[in-house]
Amino acid sequence: QVQLVESGGGLVQPGGSLRLDCVASGITFSMYDMRWYRQATGKERELVASIGAITRTTNYADSVKGRFTISRDNAKATVYLEMNNLKPEDTAVYYCNAELLHQYWGQGTQVTVSS
Repeated sequence: QVQLVESGGGLVQPGGSLRLDCVASGITFSMYDMRWYRQATGKERELVASIGAITRTTNYADSVKGRFTISRDNAKATVYLEMNNLKPEDTAVYYCNAELLHQYWGQGTQVTVSS
């Protein structure tokens, strides 16, 4: 059974930082492209960041470039999203996604940026 379990969300003030973790099980993690998506209330889910399985090439949404960093540790089957200089518009549920031939999703973790 494939599981992606996110953690690390919470309430943070504008300008603050959070790190999201996503631990995968039931897949050969090193072979999967990994992504973080987010969905704010009333909005469509959007791709935030991605990291390739082999090349580890990273890509970011324009709205988070220079503030967010995606990384992975294949030995721990974990993908991370380091978020700095958080803004209220970053408030959303953040989802981990794994893709090879199929896509798998985590349950999401809430990030709220508010003073």
